[in-house]
Amino acid sequence: MKFGKEFTAQAVPEWQEAYMDYDFLKTLLKEIRGFRLRTNPPATTPDGLKRNLTLYRSFSGLTRRSANYTPMSPSSPDLEMQPILVKSVNLAGSHSYQTTFLMPSIQGGEYELVYFRRLDDEFNRVEKFYRSKVDEVLKEAAMLNKQMDALIAFRIKVENPSGWSDRVADMTRLASDVAASTAALAAASPSGARSRRGALHLLDVIEEGKSLHARSDGSKHDEVEKKSDNTDQKEEEEEEEEEGEGEGEGENPKIMVRNFRPAPLEILNRVKINNTQATPRSTIKNFLNVPQQTEIKFTRENLRKVEEQLKVAFVEFYQKLRLLKSYSFLNTLAFSKIMKKYDKITTRAASKVYMKMVDNSYLGSSDEVTQLLERVEATFIKHFSNSNRSKGMRVLRPKAKKERHRITFYMGFFSGCTVALIIALALIVKAQKLMDKQGSALYMQTMFPLYSLFGLIVLHVLMYAANIYFWRRYRVNYSFIFGFKRETELDYRQVLLLGFGIAVLALCSVLLNLDMEMDPITKDYKAFTELLPLNVLILLLAILLWPFNMFYRSSRFFLLTCIIHCIAAPLYKVTLPDFFLADQFTSQVQSLRSLEFYICYYGWGDYKHRHNSCKESTVFITFSFIVAVIPYWCRLLQVCNSLP
Repeated sequence: MKFGKEFTAQAVPEWQEAYMDYDFLKTLLKEIRGFRLRTNPPATTPDGLKRNLTLYRSFSGLTRRSANYTPMSPSSPDLEMQPILVKSVNLAGSHSYQTTFLMPSIQGGEYELVYFRRLDDEFNRVEKFYRSKVDEVLKEAAMLNKQMDALIAFRIKVENPSGWSDRVADMTRLASDVAASTAALAAASPSGARSRRGALHLLDVIEEGKSLHARSDGSKHDEVEKKSDNTDQKEEEEEEEEEGEGEGEGENPKIMVRNFRPAPLEILNRVKINNTQATPRSTIKNFLNVPQQTEIKFTRENLRKVEEQLKVAFVEFYQKLRLLKSYSFLNTLAFSKIMKKYDKITTRAASKVYMKMVDNSYLGSSDEVTQLLERVEATFIKHFSNSNRSKGMRVLRPKAKKERHRITFYMGFFSGCTVALIIALALIVKAQKLMDKQGSALYMQTMFPLYSLFGLIVLHVLMYAANIYFWRRYRVNYSFIFGFKRETELDYRQVLLLGFGIAVLALCSVLLNLDMEMDPITKDYKAFTELLPLNVLILLLAILLWPFNMFYRSSRFFLLTCIIHCIAAPLYKVTLPDFFLADQFTSQVQSLRSLEFYICYYGWGDYKHRHNSCKESTVFITFSFIVAVIPYWCRLLQVCNSLP
């Protein structure tokens, strides 16, 4: 793949306008090359002097030079003559770079002047955007840092509801015991200083026991023992400090404990938990002006919710940092590529000078993003994955979903079955002339509305699969936009598999229920075939409500949650998936009316004789209008709920 296409494919769609206009710069280089070809056409070889190249010619590939290239000796004055001069300027209070073409008087120099002017504009625009984004992520990092401090204090408060007083007393007693033991060791052997050094290490570990990962008393003591075992590895440093340590043998342990800096629990006095997820209970309280409880409850349930929210924030922040790093790398590579093309066309050596400026600029030399990536990785691994690096990196850098050949195979199989069943249905209707029989009109009045429901559902699913295909093709992060659970969002092949599976079930039911005439003996239709549409509908509803981890459970439950939010629109906070689904329901009014016809036909009709009075019923007609209004009413309530 050419670099231009790869550059466009790897660009972030949201930042598309901020990338270097590589194609336009290529057109400027094409104009320069075209002018040079017009003014200095390549020499042509007469037809009579042509000869075929063979394997027996002398090899000169390693020493061959192009006709336009002239090697310069180290003492040549041309080495000191550069085609361009790049300098930093301050225009209107903004920092930018300006390139001066030092050979404007040569033939075609005006083309190169235009090229370098546009090249500077592109670079300054890219660097300005990169600076703004780096400043933005630095502010977000500061905010995340404050939230992490609050989370650590929250964890300590949950683990220690009684506060720090008991813990300080325990540490005082433990420090006294350690001091007594070290004094005895010092009197018994000359290695007392080393033992006292180990005691100080133990106190440091005790202080760490108040940190984030102190889950239970047993785990804290295990951590103390683990750290004490590592003190022997620092013998050389301890021997150098033995002389200075002898003066502190009589130091009071309470003084050492008083020097400890406890976790900043006072930060919780300035922290509020924003409940962004509205519930029917909170909505009713707001409507009745019931005062909300603003006091923070230090429970494990609230701690788990805060941890999940902050975990998602860290993951999204890390992905933004990776995109920003990719932005810097791609643009730097693009400038390098375009300057190499310039050198190749003009046979000058300008890329080295220009790329030196790029490497020294903020775009090429800034390391804030790299440092932030490392800090986010370290923080996330320590506080959210229990210091398990492989587990933490799997969350921060999820692997791309593997496309299973089984899904593709079944999708193709069911799509082929759908086409074959449609052709078979058309041939059977035409061969048996079913539409010319007496019961065809009754069949279309009763059975067609039942089966049209499945046709509308299949059509809607196919359109949704097409949306996913184009979203992925144009790199739209639809899983993040809709709030899908990571690594569980459906691919367009999986959606097509569902659509074609429903189509196969519905078409098989239609083929089994093509009776146009009653049984001459019983004077009714077969009950088994007449109940097939209802059985297919019940099967689909059972799969939708299936509680076990089968048939894409997370996606099914996500759909059911959105349906409940659409129905109870005033009681829930409106999110994008909710009003997106409500918009889809406004296009499926006929499907809802088909569900109403199912209830009327199989509840109060005579399905064995295909007889019903639904269309003449006033109640049915009234509910037809009510059912048609429900999607628009839900959408209206969503709009009213989202208003400030």
